[in-house]
Amino acid sequence: MATAGAGQWSSRFAFIMASVGFAVGLGNIWRFPYVTGENGGAAFVLIYIACAFGIGVPILMAELLIGRRGQASPPHAMANVAQQSGRSRQWQWVGGMGLLAAYTIEIVYAAIVGWVLWYLFKAVTTGFADIDGAAANAEFAAVLDDNLGMVFWTLMGLAITGLIIYSGIKDGIERAVSVMMPLMFLLLLGLAGYNVFAGGFGEAVAWLFTPDFSKIGPATVLAAIGQAFFSIGVAMGGMMIYGSYLPRTFSITGSVFLVVIVDTGVAILAGLVIFPAVFNNGLDPAAGPGLIFQTLPVAFAQMPGGHLFSILFFLMLSVAGITSMVGLVECVNAWLGDRFEMPRHHSALLVVGSIAVLSVLSIMSYNVMSEFSLGGKNFNDAMDYFSNQIMLPVGGFLIAVFAGWIMKREAARDELTSLNATGFKIWYFLIRFVVPPALLIIFVMGVSE
Repeated sequence: MATAGAGQWSSRFAFIMASVGFAVGLGNIWRFPYVTGENGGAAFVLIYIACAFGIGVPILMAELLIGRRGQASPPHAMANVAQQSGRSRQWQWVGGMGLLAAYTIEIVYAAIVGWVLWYLFKAVTTGFADIDGAAANAEFAAVLDDNLGMVFWTLMGLAITGLIIYSGIKDGIERAVSVMMPLMFLLLLGLAGYNVFAGGFGEAVAWLFTPDFSKIGPATVLAAIGQAFFSIGVAMGGMMIYGSYLPRTFSITGSVFLVVIVDTGVAILAGLVIFPAVFNNGLDPAAGPGLIFQTLPVAFAQMPGGHLFSILFFLMLSVAGITSMVGLVECVNAWLGDRFEMPRHHSALLVVGSIAVLSVLSIMSYNVMSEFSLGGKNFNDAMDYFSNQIMLPVGGFLIAVFAGWIMKREAARDELTSLNATGFKIWYFLIRFVVPPALLIIFVMGVSE
């Protein structure tokens, strides 16, 4: 049962890089700027920041302290902490929900990371030269029709992820994130700086930072709560397993605040990378997921230095995708090691191999299986609904209840020693009385849509 806790982060820097890498994913990079612009710009950003610190920070602290206290994969960590508090080990099922959510998300996410890697290859080889809107749409449609191509690039992404996991905590995850995340930050800063001179930067700044309080209402607040919860990456098992590798000398509170600040900063920077190109070329900023694969290639074709810009952009996205996959896979991998006393090399191959097989269902849902439905949804939409609308908010709610009402107050206090008495009282109040109702609202709104 010592598999998960057998390794530790060698530095706070490595932990922060791994945590931010897990939190910052593809959806976070395109969705945050888009939702910000649609919901009042700077006014939404202020509400989002309040939600991120009022809801995201307390529950992220709870996940990390449970992981460190339990010194195991999420199910065993929850069981261990519950037992220490004189409660039933059946709380392990809450940790299991996080693993199931992570595994389900990864099946669909792996195929999308495959698209990003494929587009990185396209950027390197063609740079989207002379492509227009119709050609970009046709190219993306051709990608969705090419099952062999999607399988190949999905397997490439999983192979990179598997190699990192296979190599262990220090030689794999730490080494990878310590290189990949600073690279991603440099690419973001460089691309944003390029946009200052390339055009459209002023419109992007206005889109993101001009407050429009007329757009602020209950729906905006709900959007901010949802964005704060999902973008930080809680209730997916990744943060809990990363917490189990966290030495007691590292401050959970300081680390969490830094993760949330960097996560938010990356999302805003991503907006300053994506939207100047969109506005400068008269494209649709509300294109959603299609923005990356159908809209931006047109911008790359039209801008000076677009070939280099496209390569760096998809390289940055590839890093974001891979580092998120590492966190999703690692929590399941650690559980296999805990549960079956399986060597990391074997468990890594088993987890990545099974995801590779199931990701074929995700890939085929874009074409030959598009008519196959589960509860009226195709395979991908069903997996997305199950994980994002049900498992994550319910799991997050139960983690908050566990931290606030089930585990002993003294145990939480012992893990959050860097907080003064007032700071701990604020965290304890939020995790008991603010976070659970907020996550219940996310769940009810999600299932009633």
